[in-house]
Amino acid sequence: MKKEKVKDIEVSPSDSKKGAGLKNLTKSSVWDLQENDVFRMLESGAKDAEIRENLRHYVDIIRSAFMMEELKDDDKNIKQKYTKLGYKVGAVKTGEDTKVIWAVKKRPIMRVTDLTYENIRHITAAKLIEVLERNFGGGWDSLSQSIQDIIESGFDISTTTLPKDRLHKKGGMYEKKVADGYEVLEVAKGTWVEAIFAKLKPETFKPRMKFETRGSEDDELDDDADVEIEDTYNRPDEDDVELEEPNDDEITEDNYRTTFEIEADPDEDAESLSDYIADE
Repeated sequence: MKKEKVKDIEVSPSDSKKGAGLKNLTKSSVWDLQENDVFRMLESGAKDAEIRENLRHYVDIIRSAFMMEELKDDDKNIKQKYTKLGYKVGAVKTGEDTKVIWAVKKRPIMRVTDLTYENIRHITAAKLIEVLERNFGGGWDSLSQSIQDIIESGFDISTTTLPKDRLHKKGGMYEKKVADGYEVLEVAKGTWVEAIFAKLKPETFKPRMKFETRGSEDDELDDDADVEIEDTYNRPDEDDVELEEPNDDEITEDNYRTTFEIEADPDEDAESLSDYIADE
């Protein structure tokens, strides 16, 4: 039997600032990478002292989307073993005379339990339908609420259940959804069929707040400009402004007010409870 020869992956330095790729990597964006990208990032990151000191942190981020094994022995048989399992094997230089051999493989998304908030927006609607079809049985409601929430964070989902002969009725919901770009999964339920429609949600961005200066309402205030805030803390409220006493000649029955002097309760003059008891 002819032995399969395994070659190390050649890693070229990244065109971007060395290590910048790893420093900006998140558990969401890492799902956009492929195995060769991981090797390039590790190679460029090895030249950055800060990344070398925190390499374990960056490897943990990569491991959220990739299966990674550090091979202690540069043995061809071991490399062949991982290659047959679908791994990419490559040597990453960490110094002039040192290198680390990594076996890297992208984590597959095969079951609904593989879906996470980090990777849900990194698959297509067709891939989602494929995953649902592989795991389905009871329809959309058979999924746990947590899985439904994850899916709906990245996809518009709608369902309908109709008799088989009515589902594909011309001009019906099925036809309209497909024309609008939705992928559909049909789940048989006896003589009825549940249709589950899925379409990737568009990216949403938070609007940036704009400030206006008094001098020009159309000019946007520069982010670095100092904003002067008027101190109104010590300004008296309108209800607290002292009113002018009316002139005696201007007093009428409409603005005249009588004040009554209310005698204090004798009990309130007691300095303490013991004084009150003594009076008794």
